[in-house]
Amino acid sequence: MEANLRWSLVTAVAPIAWGTNYYVTREFLPPGHPLYGGAFRALPAGVMLLAACRKAPRGSWWWKSLLLGFLNMGGFFALVYVAAQRLPTSAASTVMATAPLAMMLFAWALIAERPGPRQLTGAGLGVAGVSSMLLTGAVPMDTLGVLASVAAVAMSSLGYVLAKRWSADVEVLASTAWQLLGGGLMLLPFAIAIEGPPPDLDVRALLAFGYVTVVATALAFAAWFAGLRRLPAANVGLLGLLNPVTGVLLGTAIAGESLTLRQICGLLLTLTGILLGRRGGFLTARNEGNSAGSN
Repeated sequence: MEANLRWSLVTAVAPIAWGTNYYVTREFLPPGHPLYGGAFRALPAGVMLLAACRKAPRGSWWWKSLLLGFLNMGGFFALVYVAAQRLPTSAASTVMATAPLAMMLFAWALIAERPGPRQLTGAGLGVAGVSSMLLTGAVPMDTLGVLASVAAVAMSSLGYVLAKRWSADVEVLASTAWQLLGGGLMLLPFAIAIEGPPPDLDVRALLAFGYVTVVATALAFAAWFAGLRRLPAANVGLLGLLNPVTGVLLGTAIAGESLTLRQICGLLLTLTGILLGRRGGFLTARNEGNSAGSN
């Protein structure tokens, strides 16, 4: 129990950092450059982690790094950049909170982790809380921004479960570095071809990219994949609900976005879902087989 709590706290660093990323992207990074934004975020972070672990991919990890890099980093970063530029901080982060259910479904299908009743209930409460915060009508909703967020949820949820399935024999820093580099390198030629020359960055934008690279990418993804390796995917996904909680609170405290009574209720539902689901168990195919044999 103590080990699970410790790794839950480590994992929580990631969604909290990602929740702050929406505000930083929206307020300080140049608009209209989602591909460059994703590449500038992924490549420096990947180089940092690679310098720390000093290990190159081997065998199948060359193509796995590219696939996971696209799902978890390259394509995901570009979509999140679009969402952060087109949606308010609270709305962009709350759409992403549907990820726990997506991760549970992918984990059930791909690694035989069947979510327990508490996890399903916690995810349901989280989705209810997200819906309350998102569907208030207090702020205008951009269709393309919402679609970008939904696509980012689906891609990253699949990628996280595949990373959990494939990464057991690889160091966390190494696999995270390879994914970041793979995703960034895949984005860069598209950025050059579609967006033209890279955007001019002033001091504020450079500092913002520094924060996004070090805290919201290198540190956050290392913590996320470390927790994903040691905790059930469903529990990790539920911790991801701290992303919208952070986004809503930051949007209210700093960005001046209004927080209605309905959003407060949604926020409480989301926190309840995290606490309830964290204690829930999960069933694997092996456990189910053992149970059937003992009956």
